[in-house]
Amino acid sequence: MGRISTRYRDRVASGALRPDPAQEAVLPDLDRVLTEMLAAPAPRPRSGWRALLGVGGGDTAAAPARGLYLWGGVGRGKSMLMDLMAETAQEAGIPCRRVHFHEFMQEIQAGLEAARKRAEQDTVRPVAQEVARQVRLLCFDEMQITDIADAMIVGRLFQILFDHGVTVVTTSNREPEDLYKHGLNRQLFLPFIALIRERMQVTCLDSRTDYRQNRQTGGQVWFAPADAEARAAMDALWSDLTGDEAAAPLKIEVKGRVVDLPAASGRVARAGFWDLCGKPLGPADYLAISRAVDTLFVDGIPRLSVSNYNEAKRFVTLIDALYEARVRLIASAADQPEQLYNEGEGSFEFERTASRLREMQDAAWGERPE
Repeated sequence: MGRISTRYRDRVASGALRPDPAQEAVLPDLDRVLTEMLAAPAPRPRSGWRALLGVGGGDTAAAPARGLYLWGGVGRGKSMLMDLMAETAQEAGIPCRRVHFHEFMQEIQAGLEAARKRAEQDTVRPVAQEVARQVRLLCFDEMQITDIADAMIVGRLFQILFDHGVTVVTTSNREPEDLYKHGLNRQLFLPFIALIRERMQVTCLDSRTDYRQNRQTGGQVWFAPADAEARAAMDALWSDLTGDEAAAPLKIEVKGRVVDLPAASGRVARAGFWDLCGKPLGPADYLAISRAVDTLFVDGIPRLSVSNYNEAKRFVTLIDALYEARVRLIASAADQPEQLYNEGEGSFEFERTASRLREMQDAAWGERPE
C-alpha cells in the first residue's frame, strides 16, 4: 500500500474522513506519482560553460514523474486528496507547493511584468525557471482558465516547468478539453490541452456525494431573499461582531491602486455586491481583500446570468479568494446559492461557486488551525 493510501485509510479509521469508493479508486494514481518522484533523481544545478552562458535553461533534470489531472463535480473530495498528496510529499522531503491556480497565475503575470521591465527578450523562461528552482511538485487547486492573458502563456510556461523536472498535480471541475471553452483565440490554447494529456494522467473522480452539501450549518450567515428582513438580520450580526464600534472605510493598496470597502471595524468589513463586483476588480484585488479581513459582509447579491456576466465572473473570483483564505462570509442574496445562476454561459462554472458558498455556511468555517 502506498504512502497516500495509508494516510487516507488512517484518517478513515480515525473518523476524520468517511470512506468513499470513488476517492479510494484514485488513491493508486496519487501513490504512483509519489513513488515515481521518490525514485527519480533530483535536478542538478548546471555547471561549467552552460551555466556561464545560460544555455539549456535552468537546472538539468531527468523527465519528471508523470503528473495527475484530477477532475470531477464540485464537493467530491478532489482538493482533500490533493492536500493529502502535498502533505505526504513534503513529509518525504520533496520540495512542494500547494496553491490555488488563480493565485499562482497572478504571481506568474507579476513575474512576466517584472521581466518586461528588465527588457528580457524571453519573459516566460526566467519566470518558469525561478519556479522550477523552488519546487519539484506543484499542487494546484481548481485549474480553470478564463483569462486570455493566462491562456496565451500556460502552454509554454508548463512546457518549461516540465522540461526542468517539475511534476504537476491539479484538480479541476472540467476535463482538459473543456478548459478555456469558447475562449478568444482558443486555437492557440489547444497545444496546452495536448501537453496535459502527454505529461499528466487524466482521471475523473466520479463520486456521487457532495460533501460540502452535507456539512452541518451553524448560525445563519446567508439571507435570502435580500429584503428588509435580511438587511435587519445583517445589521444585527454586524453590531454583534463589531461591538457597535464606529466603522470607517477600508482602503487597500493593490499594485499602486486603492480598493475601497465602504465600512470596516477591525478585521470585519462590509460592502455591497456592486462595490465588489460592479467595478473592474481582478484576482489580485480580491486576494488583497481576503488577506485584509477575517469576516466580510456582502449585501444584495443579485441573480446572475449573461446579462451581468462580467459581474458574475468577478463574484466567482471573489468567492475563490475568500474560500482559499477561509474568510467568513455573511451575505444577503436574491436566492439560495444553487439558484443564483441556473442557465446560460457561466452557469456550469458557477456550480463550484454555489458549492463553496454552501460550505462556507458551516459553523466551523473561518476557524484557522493553530
